[in-house]
Amino acid sequence: MILPIVAYGDPVLKKKAKEIDKDYPKLEELIANMWDTMYNAYGVGLAAPQVGVPIRLFVIDAAPFAEDDDLSDSEKEQLKSFKKVFINAQIIEETGDEWAFSEGCLSIPDVREDIFRKPEVTIEYQDQNFETKRETFTGLAARVVQHEYDHTEGILFTEKISSLKKRLINGRLKKISSGKIKVDYRMRFPSAKKGR
Repeated sequence: MILPIVAYGDPVLKKKAKEIDKDYPKLEELIANMWDTMYNAYGVGLAAPQVGVPIRLFVIDAAPFAEDDDLSDSEKEQLKSFKKVFINAQIIEETGDEWAFSEGCLSIPDVREDIFRKPEVTIEYQDQNFETKRETFTGLAARVVQHEYDHTEGILFTEKISSLKKRLINGRLKKISSGKIKVDYRMRFPSAKKGR
């Protein structure tokens, strides 16, 4: 089932999400709905807070990035098969020299900004079967993991830009939160006027 994606301005996006255990109600159904929702919106990652559920869960399928001709063959291969569920993730380490990449977010449509992140991340998480894993990701895979992980920490990519850029996009952010934008997927807007 396709769920509405929560728009910028909703308090759930600023909350630090809670850990869950395997008895979390209807978890399989939530994960399936998150995949449907993400693919419907042509996303590569989606965190539970983005569908209004403040738990430490996110899904990633980075295959669309594998189409990028600027990437090495090994990076393309890595991205093509990178489809995972992350539960209760904790970043252990981020290493390397920060690099910029134009990021966007399904909760903040039509806004893209260059965000600096470290190129390598080591993360510990549980998979869908609650088996604990510890993995290191590099390049674009690391970036998608860092972006989605930030959602479970209550951090949006717009918090990682300069105050000048923030001022420049402030009007667009207000329009997003009040629903004054066109999107081709279901969204829930926190400050949209009811009954119009």
